[in-house]
Amino acid sequence: MLLAIDVGNTNISFGVLEGEVLQHHLRCESARSRTSDEYAVLVRQMLELRRVDLARIDSAIVASVVPTLTDTMVGLVERAFGIEPLVVGPGIKTGMSILYENPREVGADRIVNAVAAHEWGRRQPAPRSAPARAHAAEPDRGDHAAAGVIVVDFGTATTFDCVTPKGEYLGGVIAPGIQISAEALFSRAARLSRVEIALPPRVVGRNPVHSMQSGIVYGYAGLVDGLVGRLRRELGYPCRVLATGGLAQLIAPQTETIEEVDDDLTLSGLRLIYERNAERNSGPATLPPAARGGGQD
Repeated sequence: MLLAIDVGNTNISFGVLEGEVLQHHLRCESARSRTSDEYAVLVRQMLELRRVDLARIDSAIVASVVPTLTDTMVGLVERAFGIEPLVVGPGIKTGMSILYENPREVGADRIVNAVAAHEWGRRQPAPRSAPARAHAAEPDRGDHAAAGVIVVDFGTATTFDCVTPKGEYLGGVIAPGIQISAEALFSRAARLSRVEIALPPRVVGRNPVHSMQSGIVYGYAGLVDGLVGRLRRELGYPCRVLATGGLAQLIAPQTETIEEVDDDLTLSGLRLIYERNAERNSGPATLPPAARGGGQD
């Protein structure tokens, strides 16, 4: 079984996968003060609570956007399971060309999401409506790869990542995350108290709580639709839109552009990247450790 670890600024996700099936998905806080030993105990206990046979975990992969936690996660895997994980970074085979000006500046999670989203897009039928320039920009070859994908990730930051129909990572947009924006509002407005980020009963709020909830939820829904529209016009070819991240289930239904939500997108991408590197190296036992952090190829 494969242990996939996605280290974000707010939470760390742990996925246990057997083949293509995600058997378990666990989360904990991204506590920078914890040691590898502390994380090792925590993760083993969480898996034992799920009755996971720890002896069957024979491979691991880590993607991290928190440099101080990358080595901690490597130490966790080595101490808890006695294996050396693959770390998403320079020299890792992703199967995706990175067209960013400096590939080393792209967060590992964004590349991992893009890899998984491209595979998702290949399985989807072509969009019914497409820009007039779509056929000139990318000829329709009669397969599902004729459309690009835009990934919207509702994490600490809200990111938009663009993948071409050929499976190339173009770049995208980084906006302040929902929670960050809400906290800024609560802290800077003396008469506004913290509220639950939830769907209000109507757009027109009739009290401060519903007014703030409306601004947060529908405001971000509008941000998504506005940016997706601009991205599609600039790219010039049809794009599917896939969302992931903690608040995706709340925001996506309020948008007109997001087609599907996949809470496990990053873990699926980590599995795909691990498999591509395992094939290149003839099995997990011969996988070399990747450089810590950086870009991807």
